[in-house]
Amino acid sequence: MVGKRLPAGTMSEAPSPPSLAVVIVAAGQGLRAGQAVPKQFAHWRGKPLVRHSAEAFAAAGFSPIVVAIPEGADEVAAKALTGIAEVRYVVGGASRQASVRTALKALEQDAPQYVFIHDAARPLLPQTVIDRLIDALSTHQGAIPVLPVIDSLVEAIGSQMGAPAPREALRRVQTPQAFSFDAILAAHRAWHGEANAGDDAQVAQAAGIAVALIEGDEMLQKVTTQSDFAAPVAAVRIGTGYDVHRLVEGEELWLCGVKIEHSHGLSGHSDADVAIHALVDAILGAVAQGDIGIHFPPSDPQWRGASSDQFLAHAAHRASLAGYAVGNVDLTIVCEAPKIGPHRKAMQARLASILDVDIGVVSVKATTTEGLGPMGRGEGIAAQAVVSLVAI
Repeated sequence: MVGKRLPAGTMSEAPSPPSLAVVIVAAGQGLRAGQAVPKQFAHWRGKPLVRHSAEAFAAAGFSPIVVAIPEGADEVAAKALTGIAEVRYVVGGASRQASVRTALKALEQDAPQYVFIHDAARPLLPQTVIDRLIDALSTHQGAIPVLPVIDSLVEAIGSQMGAPAPREALRRVQTPQAFSFDAILAAHRAWHGEANAGDDAQVAQAAGIAVALIEGDEMLQKVTTQSDFAAPVAAVRIGTGYDVHRLVEGEELWLCGVKIEHSHGLSGHSDADVAIHALVDAILGAVAQGDIGIHFPPSDPQWRGASSDQFLAHAAHRASLAGYAVGNVDLTIVCEAPKIGPHRKAMQARLASILDVDIGVVSVKATTTEGLGPMGRGEGIAAQAVVSLVAI
């Protein structure tokens, strides 16, 4: 239906998205990594370390991308980032803060609304973190991703243990850190603290800028030592999974994250989604990280009745931390009833959504045992999964 035309001057326009630029700090020497070139230009998972985050920012619409590099590294930097549009280079200073200040000055002619400042040593950059930072900048002049401190903390007195330190109020700080451009440029110009500020949030806070904390991501881990550059064992890894649950009256029936109306439901771990459980085991098996019972023990009451969606998301996340993404999924459900065909598309779509992959790489099919065995007698439902993981 064609909408009515509004009188002139009454049509509301959506606000323009903020202009986004990024500074990638890649001016260090990276000596601990033991590479022939500074670690930010060394290959990690098939491409130069700095290229991973630069590509992520380019895909997210950041322009320009200003990279602070060591003096004399023009050629190696250009080779590492060839083909990425709107990349500019500045020679870094004697400290991180000096490098960032130089890069920010190089952005003055563009005057973006927001600027992100990121360490080249953090190659994996989830779009969800970028989105959370942009959202936070709508109400704050600065925002940083953080993670809780999980381990117990103590003070160190020489080589002896001192008093316990509270961890509840502490957070692990990550990058990218995001700011209103004018505010962070002014803060860096006014910085009179230690020559090498720990990060840009410290510079911002010293200038009176309120910095919001947003949820970070374990994927933003730093690549630091020589062992971090160890490539995955194979470009492709394969995993298989198998699970079976009993059908009982009075339970809901969940398969592939989809609730199906049926006379019986599955009994077992969490919501007993046998298809997802088989797929979780396949992914975990492909990266040699055990099975669903190790990560989510059925004896733990917190998983009683829990949605299996979170198990699958966890497995995919563990695969990404190991350097792999889901290539394709082939899932077979074994049962006499209910019929799987009417729900196949919904199942594929739900699994693709949880795994954040295209629906075209997710196969869901069904078979029967021709009346043979427990599945043939309608006593339960089984599932078998095969998954391929590809190196990131």
